[in-house]
Amino acid sequence: MGTREDRADFLEVYEQYFPLVWRWAARLGVPQHSLDDVVQEVFLTLYGRLDDFEGRSSLKSWVFGVTFGIVRNFKRRRSSGPAGDGGVEVDAIATEGVHPEAAVTQKEAVTLLQSILDGLDDDKREVFVMAELEGLNATEIGHLLGVSSNTVASRLRHAREAVRAAWERAKARDAWRLR
Repeated sequence: MGTREDRADFLEVYEQYFPLVWRWAARLGVPQHSLDDVVQEVFLTLYGRLDDFEGRSSLKSWVFGVTFGIVRNFKRRRSSGPAGDGGVEVDAIATEGVHPEAAVTQKEAVTLLQSILDGLDDDKREVFVMAELEGLNATEIGHLLGVSSNTVASRLRHAREAVRAAWERAKARDAWRLR
């Protein structure tokens, strides 16, 4: 086992990044019934590799890269099926001090977005989550995916178009249903 200092460093990383790692894994398509196992694997890997962090990127980017790699490996090992299960709430919705109607509207939007993400192919989903939801830039995304910035830009453009079209279809369906 590592030194007391190593354990303290790891505990700080764990406490700071656990909610993010869980959210990232869900957004990248890990089904709810597998989230605990995947997140545990991420932190076991981080514990073993914490000394490898050289500071060439932010700690957040490095943790995201480890999470991304483990999610990708999980999805490769998994049998065929949809990317996500649609049964996971990827963002906690704070209801304290929020009007109940606003909370319901926000929850519906999060559920719709998760459903749309589940419908994207992995290449589009990955870049969309990294760019639009996690705020990574094209260079960081390209480094994590091992592709050029131009490839990232192309995938992101296609992903945005697909998300926008799916969102519009869902809104049109809702408008028709509410007539």
